[in-house]
Amino acid sequence: MTQEVIQYLNLRQDGIYVDGTVGEGGHAAAILEASRPGGFLLGLDADPSALETARKRLESYQGRFLLFAMRYTGLEEALFLSNLPPVDGVLLDLGYSSYQVDDPERGFAFSKDGPLDMRYDRREGFTAADLVNGASREELYRIFRDYGEEKFSGRISRAIVQRRSTKPFRTTGDLALVITEAVPSAKAKIHPATRVFQALRIAVNRELDHLAEFLKTVPSCIAPGGRLVVLSYHSLEDRLVKRSIQDWERSCICPKEVPRCVCRGVPLFRNLTRKPVYPAPDEVAANPRSRSARLRAAERLQL
Repeated sequence: MTQEVIQYLNLRQDGIYVDGTVGEGGHAAAILEASRPGGFLLGLDADPSALETARKRLESYQGRFLLFAMRYTGLEEALFLSNLPPVDGVLLDLGYSSYQVDDPERGFAFSKDGPLDMRYDRREGFTAADLVNGASREELYRIFRDYGEEKFSGRISRAIVQRRSTKPFRTTGDLALVITEAVPSAKAKIHPATRVFQALRIAVNRELDHLAEFLKTVPSCIAPGGRLVVLSYHSLEDRLVKRSIQDWERSCICPKEVPRCVCRGVPLFRNLTRKPVYPAPDEVAANPRSRSARLRAAERLQL
């Protein structure tokens, strides 16, 4: 959805922009190109290998970008370290990069057998194997239900616990097989392991926690008239973004029982997308992975 991202960021030739999830640098390159000649980009990513790919891709824009190996939740710190003021636009693309999915060693895909890892930053945290082999049945059930919205969470969590009692899970193919055997053989539109792998990825990387943290701090990082654009890929992410924008456009967020307003008293953002924007049919045809993308945008108001 590059065209839609550029449109909603409302780029200026002297603007300062943030790509909070640089990945391979596709959106970053488009932002730098559209904000020629003086636009500047600050890029963040939790995956160091992604930054190296992005750095090579952005070589022709030397002097107009700065990259940090950190999660997007570190935006305030990155602005401070870069001596940058509040910016004119922030992009957050919450999907994982194709190179991560296509690399079996990263363990994101059940279609390619590899280590059961799923970490964006392999320098820290626990792996999906740690979670699958160590969490209680109740915790696995909650993860699959809440993060994957998997209706067979009970069956799958029981099958995992039963199997790991004799042999721990090591690979994506191993886990995918147990999931497939645990659910009824119905006419499913997606692979039986899809939602479970999504749930494990979210849990391993604490994706919803990081998004909630980011949404609390990002208003102070955007200058009046600046834009926030978020691309999400499942309803859990989209719901967090939608509710935050709804709160920001209200002049008062005090609980009803509070007799008088003690909060900010003014709206922070103008909602630019009452309904999410979806990719065009031709983009979905060319890139089926984009089919679940949805874009929301908001503009920072003058206080």
